[in-house]
Amino acid sequence: MFGSCKEIRDENYFIQKCRAIEKRLEEAWSKMIILGIESTAHTFGIAIVNDKGKVYCNVKDTYTTEKGGIIPVEAAKHHERVKYEMLEEALKISRLELKDIDLISVSQGPGLSPCLLQGMHFAKELAKKIDKKIVGVNHCIAHLEIGILMTKARDPVLLYCSGANTQIIAYAAGKYRIFGETLDVGIGNFIDTFARHTGLGFPGGPKIAELAAKSKNYIELPYSIKGMDVAFSGMLTNLEQKYDRNNSLLSDLAFSLQETAFAMLIEAAERAMAHLKKKELLLGGGVACNMRLQEMARIMCKEREAKMFCPEAQFLVDNAAMIAWQGFLQKKDAVKPHTDEFANLDIKPYQRTDDVEVTWR
Repeated sequence: MFGSCKEIRDENYFIQKCRAIEKRLEEAWSKMIILGIESTAHTFGIAIVNDKGKVYCNVKDTYTTEKGGIIPVEAAKHHERVKYEMLEEALKISRLELKDIDLISVSQGPGLSPCLLQGMHFAKELAKKIDKKIVGVNHCIAHLEIGILMTKARDPVLLYCSGANTQIIAYAAGKYRIFGETLDVGIGNFIDTFARHTGLGFPGGPKIAELAAKSKNYIELPYSIKGMDVAFSGMLTNLEQKYDRNNSLLSDLAFSLQETAFAMLIEAAERAMAHLKKKELLLGGGVACNMRLQEMARIMCKEREAKMFCPEAQFLVDNAAMIAWQGFLQKKDAVKPHTDEFANLDIKPYQRTDDVEVTWR
């Protein structure tokens, strides 16, 4: 009925050996170190993370101007100037050497072509130097995945609000699909444009938020939403006209801007949650650092008996940690320096979120 003592001992020995091998493989796999490079717009960042989501470092340097917005060629020159300094700082903070890196991940798009090229060229340079694989990732999806990693959200609707991008994204039928978006300009660019018009400089979001906190006087502004899509150009024109007539209203206008624009975003996000029957909202993008937007999202989710998730600010703004993590998720798509695929790896400045097939879920 039972095997001999020797057979049982042999079987137990075999099982223990298998478990030991599995453990060693798991430990070896857990040592994968990924270097991420972010360069889609004004920020050049380098981060180093491991396959468990531990962030060893997440450094960045941002191109700013006193007047005007982002000048793509000048932003690219900024990235060229700071890239080696950022790499040195990242390795120093992480207490690692370049040879310790197992995979390089770079933002492939969407973004400004001159800026994206700087990141791509640097990523290829490093990949060739250490003979490691490289993978290009979608910037928007990286925002979502780092949010999921950091907050432990399960299946959220992402309200992604940054400079150039304003999208409502959720996973459905094998892809991250866009259920709502801006029909003209991104929420961040809209705010920055009004800030420039009033002489506040770039970036304008934090300065508008400071002014908004000084007022409770709401001035009616155009409220443009159609289904789950929003538009800001009409509101921008109205704001500029009101400011030109009476610039003493700047704090009131800043307050009204936030209340109106953020209400549009929250309404669209709530509609997407209802449509998809999802009970989680995740915030992403630099504009999501705004405390008033977070408060409005929290109130809406509470009323819907849903959960609101918001990672810390360093993972909301453009950052390389999200690029590194997304690269790990897509590691099967990585290519070696000596392959044809490596030579053909290029930027995708107009890539949409729903162009990417999700193979890692």
